[in-house]
Amino acid sequence: MAKQKKKQNKVSCEECTGLCCRYFALPIETPEDEEDYDDIRWYLCHKDITVFKEDGDWYINIKNKCKYLSEEDYRCEIYKKRPKICRDYSRKECDLIEGEYDYELHFTDDKQMEEYMKIKFGNNINEKKKLKRKGKKRKK
Repeated sequence: MAKQKKKQNKVSCEECTGLCCRYFALPIETPEDEEDYDDIRWYLCHKDITVFKEDGDWYINIKNKCKYLSEEDYRCEIYKKRPKICRDYSRKECDLIEGEYDYELHFTDDKQMEEYMKIKFGNNINEKKKLKRKGKKRKK
């Protein structure tokens, strides 16, 4: 069984297009208030950005291919000198083998976050913002 699994991992890398080298995810602070969620909504306004929550932790996922991933054979062009994070990557976590992720939350655009915020903080988020703007204008 172990030999079969090992062979499967080897075959997976040979058949893969470097999925693990086409993005990176970084932990972000857990949002606590409406302003924190609005910051995340801002992240999601940018191209190729998603945000997810997994095991209680929040992450920003940035789709951006490593510059050392060969387009011809999807191999690492600096394999012997690759960064430690690449060396530590476990094939157990391979995107090709693992299949679907089990996110608690997953946001792929700002509109999804806006809807989530409406549910979490009430439907009057835009009204609150308008009132704040009007209040600032009156003070001038």
